[in-house]
Amino acid sequence: MCSAPVESQHDPASFRSPVRRARPDGAATLQGLGPQHGYGIARRIEQVNDGALALNQGTIDPALLRLEQKGWISSEWGTSENNRRARFYSITRAGRKQLAVEAELWARTVQMVTRLLEDPS
Repeated sequence: MCSAPVESQHDPASFRSPVRRARPDGAATLQGLGPQHGYGIARRIEQVNDGALALNQGTIDPALLRLEQKGWISSEWGTSENNRRARFYSITRAGRKQLAVEAELWARTVQMVTRLLEDPS
């Protein structure tokens, strides 16, 4: 069985929406929730970020489509809590690997900015 390759370097086109600016631990929180529809994912991101990052359907849907096209998430149709047809998304094995890559890049970025801000010179 062949899985999708994990990108070895940061791909700026992969997360061009505000989702890219969300903290990776927010995405990690989502991965433990099980399948979620787009609206539920947007609300969970808002909750994890204490409302600092609000996403609408025009933002989340294209981002989810790009992630699915890359093989980082999968989707299937189901029925939402209010009895409407909705797509439910789940992170894939390749998505978990990419999440680890993105989280590491984010951690390095935070460390670099922290060092720059703390540098007395």
